[in-house]
Amino acid sequence: MFALALVLSVLIGVALGLLGGGGSILTTPILIYALGVETKAAIATSLLVVGVTSVAAVIQHARAGNVEWRTGLIFGGAGMAGAYVGGFIAAWIPATVLMILFGLMMLATAVAMFRGRKDPGPQTGSPHALWKIVGEGLVVGVVTGLVGAGGGFLVVPALALLGGLPMKKAVGTSLLVIALKSFAGYAGHAAHVTVDLELAALVAGAAVVGSFAGSRLANVIPPDSLRRGFAGFVLVMATFVLYQQT
Repeated sequence: MFALALVLSVLIGVALGLLGGGGSILTTPILIYALGVETKAAIATSLLVVGVTSVAAVIQHARAGNVEWRTGLIFGGAGMAGAYVGGFIAAWIPATVLMILFGLMMLATAVAMFRGRKDPGPQTGSPHALWKIVGEGLVVGVVTGLVGAGGGFLVVPALALLGGLPMKKAVGTSLLVIALKSFAGYAGHAAHVTVDLELAALVAGAAVVGSFAGSRLANVIPPDSLRRGFAGFVLVMATFVLYQQT
């Protein structure tokens, strides 16, 4: 079972490198259902693993010119504040409720991604767009901290549908945002959860290997196919998570 978990951990990195998200959607279930980690500890461990893996993946995307640093740092800075708060207050919310929230947010995101962008959206440099990015960052950050998701399944749509970024740049930029928010969320959880750092290091190491392959694939797959594939992946995982809570 441990060997299987390591193989699946490689897929965490592939998902992050390819889609700019999806890492926590895999990490949390792997830790809970394959490795038997308690739910809240799995959420905290997931944030640490995804944060480390995202740093590796964003380096690959930056080399390909797919990272909008200014937008990512603004979104990520706001997200860090929200993620720390979400991680801290998660101590008072039942684990089952956290997982149900996790599944419902994935369902909503899958629907948004299947629909795609209806208009070009505002330019990211305008004051209106900057406030929108900050607001989205805070909200997504709280969700990240609460349910242990790095937030890629929320950040990519926010950057692509609302922030006006092309899909490939939304994917690359989301990894910067995810890294910042994941570490902040982990800090919030660390106040009340003990994490097995050795296990986290093993899972993160395997995921980093996968992230290199995912980053390369992201540069050859058409944007529309990438968006639809992302939506389908999130929908399947949302269904699985909600089914496990019934």
